[in-house]
Amino acid sequence: MRAKANQKRGALLARYSADAGRLVSRRHSEIALRAAAVESALASRAKSEFLANMSHELRTPLNAIIGFSDLIAQGVAPVAKNIEYAALVSRAGHHLLNIISDILDISKIESGTFELDRSWHTVKELIDAAAVLLEPRLHEKKQSLQVRIGDDLAPVSVDGRRIKQVLINLLTNAHKFTPKHGTIRLIATADRSGFVTVAVHDSGIGMTPEQLAYALKPFAQVKAAYTRGHEGTGLGLPISKSLIEQHGGRFFLSSEPNVGTMAAFTLPTQRGAP
Repeated sequence: MRAKANQKRGALLARYSADAGRLVSRRHSEIALRAAAVESALASRAKSEFLANMSHELRTPLNAIIGFSDLIAQGVAPVAKNIEYAALVSRAGHHLLNIISDILDISKIESGTFELDRSWHTVKELIDAAAVLLEPRLHEKKQSLQVRIGDDLAPVSVDGRRIKQVLINLLTNAHKFTPKHGTIRLIATADRSGFVTVAVHDSGIGMTPEQLAYALKPFAQVKAAYTRGHEGTGLGLPISKSLIEQHGGRFFLSSEPNVGTMAAFTLPTQRGAP
């Protein structure tokens, strides 16, 4: 009797275990299906946002190029106007090239096919090259750029063109969102762990924590009243972050509404020659 009872209990336990296993497996399958559905929905939303943003960003310069080219081709405008139209066509063309370059860069980075062309540079050299390109824009808004570079910064082995691209992105953002007569500060320092830190501070409108997270997503633009009238693909910060990480550094972004934003990155100085 006892043996039969033990067998019965064993059979019941085996059945319960099998049933529990099936329930757990079914639960895992349901969770996996829900996760896949959420991931698919997010991907679809990201695709829709990307297409909506890109259609605007690509059409704007293309319309300018076609419109002003047509006016020049018709030959009805005075020579002085044709020169002005040609300059606008050139500007729109460069803007379109920048958009396409950004898209190609982020695609290469995400696919893992991006390569750096390293060589030795001083931090001052890289900062000076980026800052001089921003001078005309600063002059337009009567803004001032204060640069402070430490005396003890070691050379860095980096892709100079890409680090200048990062600096130009950060300075351009600071210029965009800093009001007229505002101040932008760029500070480069070294620490004991063998890293150089470069930080760009603006005195703009700032962002909330939610907006900060959104700003680092590819093709995203922070939806705030002050951003209206500022063109852009939303790729500047994500590309900058990825480029810095490709160099073995870290990218930081902090902000406070109505105070300003600080974008900073680190670069290692202790590297073998490229």
